[in-house]
Amino acid sequence: MGQTPRRLQPSLSERHFFGAELRRLRERANLSQARLGAMIRFSADLVRRVETADRFPSREFAEACDKALATGGALMRLLPLLDKNRASGGKPAILRAGAGFSSVLSDRLTATSGLAEMIVGVPFQPGALDRAALDWLNAATGPRLSRAGRPGLPDQVDEEDLYSAETALAMYRQLDHAHGAGRVHADVQRYVEGELNRLLANTPVSETAGRRLYRLAAGFFELCGYQAVDSGAHGLAQRRYLRALRLTEAANDRLYGSYLLAVNIGHLALHCGHPEPAHRVAMTAVRGSEAQVTPAVAAALHAVVARTHARLGREGDCLTHLGIAERQLALSRVEDEPVWIRYFNAAYLADEMAHCFHDLGQPRQTQRYLGDALTALSPAHVRRLAIDTALMASSWAVSGCIDEACATARQAVDYAAQTTSHRCLQRIVEVQVDLEPYRCEPEVREFGEYVRHRLPLAAL
Repeated sequence: MGQTPRRLQPSLSERHFFGAELRRLRERANLSQARLGAMIRFSADLVRRVETADRFPSREFAEACDKALATGGALMRLLPLLDKNRASGGKPAILRAGAGFSSVLSDRLTATSGLAEMIVGVPFQPGALDRAALDWLNAATGPRLSRAGRPGLPDQVDEEDLYSAETALAMYRQLDHAHGAGRVHADVQRYVEGELNRLLANTPVSETAGRRLYRLAAGFFELCGYQAVDSGAHGLAQRRYLRALRLTEAANDRLYGSYLLAVNIGHLALHCGHPEPAHRVAMTAVRGSEAQVTPAVAAALHAVVARTHARLGREGDCLTHLGIAERQLALSRVEDEPVWIRYFNAAYLADEMAHCFHDLGQPRQTQRYLGDALTALSPAHVRRLAIDTALMASSWAVSGCIDEACATARQAVDYAAQTTSHRCLQRIVEVQVDLEPYRCEPEVREFGEYVRHRLPLAAL
């Protein structure tokens, strides 16, 4: 009896992703590892070890596999993803995460300081949001796609191209959740500039494939925008989110557009201190998606509206929209929701509610909902663990419970030190500001020393 193939996990690293793609393409061609090895004049053992991420593929190996499997160069196009992984001695991104934030960021800024200053210096423009929201609301229905080509023409975007790109997006999202933008944003940017732009420049095999391509491209630009936020480049994030919004219009995906408008652009405006524009774009998203909204999407949109009311001090309106969000989420069935919203569960809503009560100055409620959120969070979502644990520490500080605040804040620092996230640094700074009235207490002084030792970029 044949041995059961080892289960692959493409999101673990760039090398695992390559191996999973090789296995998928080989099995699609109905070839065994031995048969493929014979065809490409490499050993079956090497094929096995590349598929299971035990060996790096050479350029010759990838070229031979592309030819034997008739992939159109799909594997060769993945080789740039492996560059950083190979340079690190083969450690996957998750294992490299122990490197300190300060050393990684400092190396990058030293190498590209002019570029970094230029990118971070791109201003966030709240005045542009109303126009973008209105344009989206009034956009003509129907996809605006390139005309589908005749089957069999060269350089067409087909099912294999789309599947490969969707797998890459899923991998990058997972790595971003775990480690923050600093470790993967350059890889994502290279992929967008290379493979994604190649797909967008070519003709899809059908109108359905075209809609799927534009929706996929919107997902990449959403991720790029989120990573820009995580790097402190808020103006750049705004531009990327607006690009993603336009791509959803091209794909005639109004539901995803409403999500981008409220959850991404609205949250960005809140993050930059502009609750009124955030409220307007979130309400536009609610109104513009009423005809086709699903319960989970409705819950996410109303949660953002609630956040804007909380920031503006409107407790009654905030509670009204939180109530709507809770009722909508209770109606949601995961299998009936779009894939991109399935993450939004009771724990994520609890996180949004905790932020609302924090802005309303209600620390006990903040702690209650943060407890629910943190209990349900995956250990792999280190950035979210850092942000929510820091918010919990701030709520203890506001309550005057200094021992609890400092102990919780240390946990937040430990999480933040595993990421390269500007947002995590901000939250640790905010905890220290909340503890400032108690700076003479020994616990607070010790916490300050801990930050300087463990996370120097966040030290005050």
